[in-house]
Amino acid sequence: MGKLRKSMGLAAGSAALGAAALLTLPATAQAAPGAPCSAAADACIDLSANTSWLMHDGVVTYGGVPITTGRPGYETPPGTFHVQYKDIDHWSRAFNGPMPYSVFFTTTGIAFHQGSLGVQSHGCVHLSHDAAVTYYNALHPGDVVEVVA
Repeated sequence: MGKLRKSMGLAAGSAALGAAALLTLPATAQAAPGAPCSAAADACIDLSANTSWLMHDGVVTYGGVPITTGRPGYETPPGTFHVQYKDIDHWSRAFNGPMPYSVFFTTTGIAFHQGSLGVQSHGCVHLSHDAAVTYYNALHPGDVVEVVA
């Protein structure tokens, strides 16, 4: 048990507390306060609240920020995804428009990117300029994105 405590970063003095000290550690499977996603998520999207967060080990590191998502017929899909790739100055050939600071997280072209917070998208998650830059810099291929309804 001593090696486990050391690997978890617990102080040597906490050994006297025994199991009670371990009960105070955050549960990694629980959602972060304020975000409806699990601790596995690096980015969390709440479709019903039009809000998104960046997270690390269950702790909110940025946000919540306002978002807009897919319009009827182009709904942003709920589920768990992984960042596929990033493109700082992506141009959508399908919709003939710019998608700055794109972070693609589905295999069907859904991405976080800078976009209008007043107009719904064709499935992507629109962010303000500042939020799009932050998401672009923080997220990397393989990171977990959770989308909840």
